[in-house]
Amino acid sequence: MTPAQIQDRILYRDGLMLILDKPAGLPVHAGPAGGPNLERHFDALRFGFPKPPSLAHRLDRDTSGCLILGRHAKALRKIGILFQNGKVDKTYWAVVAGTPPQESGRIELPLAKVSNKTGGWRIVGSPDGQAAVTDYVVRGQADGLTWLELTPHTGRTHQIRVHCASIGCPLVGDPQYGGPDGKPLHLHSRAISLPLYPKRDPVGAVAPVPPHMRAALEACGFTEAS
Repeated sequence: MTPAQIQDRILYRDGLMLILDKPAGLPVHAGPAGGPNLERHFDALRFGFPKPPSLAHRLDRDTSGCLILGRHAKALRKIGILFQNGKVDKTYWAVVAGTPPQESGRIELPLAKVSNKTGGWRIVGSPDGQAAVTDYVVRGQADGLTWLELTPHTGRTHQIRVHCASIGCPLVGDPQYGGPDGKPLHLHSRAISLPLYPKRDPVGAVAPVPPHMRAALEACGFTEAS
């Protein structure tokens, strides 16, 4: 990714934060083994500031869309408090296999991380896990697939993926949780907003539909006016 390419992915910019359209398939930061990651390109996002911006939250490697960066330490603290207090509104789009039990609903399923030496780790529903809540609305359906709009009220690891699987609708491209394989993960952080300035309306951004999800979304009824 060139400096121009990462700058082209900016959805919103002010003196405190940037909102970036994260591409699918790229980790936000380097794992133990290193390798390509989004964070290594942040120097191109300084725009005159002495230091590059930093991640205010995370998206999974294969999730695309809205990602907030704080431009300095004070901004990061302010944004972090908003996340902690549930003041950040997040909207995700997903394409799942199957049909939810209702046109809209709330999934309340505590989540816990389990691991073993051979299979690595995964997230499971557990009464002893951390509270996790996700609202969903069906936006369209076609050929056994459903387009869901999801609002997570907590930010647990793999929350949307596990919650969708728990109602019999695993995500396309998510074989780890029972979804059909052979395609990239169909999960997109469509929009995000937060009350960053007390005397102004919330600020935020909407991320365009990523190329790998467009065909499935259009089959389910998506248009640019959606």
